[in-house]
Amino acid sequence: MPGFVPDVEPWSDAADRNRELWTKANTEYTGADAAAKWAQGEITWGIWSLPETELHALPDVANVDVVELGCGTAYFSAWLTRRGAHPVGVDITPAQLDTARELQKRFGLEFPLVEADAAASGLPDASFDLVLSEYGASIWVDPYRWIPEASRLLRPGGRLVFLRNSTLVILCSADEVPAREQLVQAQFGMHEFRWPEGGVEYHLAHGDWIRLLRSEGFEVEDLLELQAPPGATTHPVYDFVTAEWARRWPSEELWIARKKA
Repeated sequence: MPGFVPDVEPWSDAADRNRELWTKANTEYTGADAAAKWAQGEITWGIWSLPETELHALPDVANVDVVELGCGTAYFSAWLTRRGAHPVGVDITPAQLDTARELQKRFGLEFPLVEADAAASGLPDASFDLVLSEYGASIWVDPYRWIPEASRLLRPGGRLVFLRNSTLVILCSADEVPAREQLVQAQFGMHEFRWPEGGVEYHLAHGDWIRLLRSEGFEVEDLLELQAPPGATTHPVYDFVTAEWARRWPSEELWIARKKA
């Protein structure tokens, strides 16, 4: 593949560090927040809760086999289940999956939950019509590992939909928050970001994303650059970017790609 391709280990300390981060987060706030999201009737995206009815990022999901890579507490899979989809949630953090199982019982929803590396799920080849990641594998797993896994799991013609931080907001982000109004990171060679107070994230430039997706048999269908809506306020937890910043520049990106038949 042309362009920057890092040497990738099958498992690294990054996974352990991220699992520790999300175990702590599950105790501090994610677990409590998860119940509210499970109860939510509408599918929304990202920190600005943009409705799927406006973005149209997903296909008709009725009777569709879906795998959510990096599902966390699996609220997205719960939303999809209510719409007739057949999701499987994959995550490496036992505490997050325990919360998901508790909420399955509370809300009377059932779907498989798999404790596994999202880039090595162990699920069968070509067994899904849709691979989904909303701030899961999309930022917490090396894309040079999880994009090939997504391709392996998809049937020909299947779709990949993932939400991530925008490349621009990462280029404007330093160790402290929130994002600045000037570039502070180098774009060339961007890949792994180890934040002092957080986990290990993975972000690529757009050209590297396109080359990677094409090399794994995907055709990019759309790239939605998301804007904070009027009246939005800075998220009390995910304060890496202010609402004012995100009304001027995209802080999140939704990628939609199809696996070639």
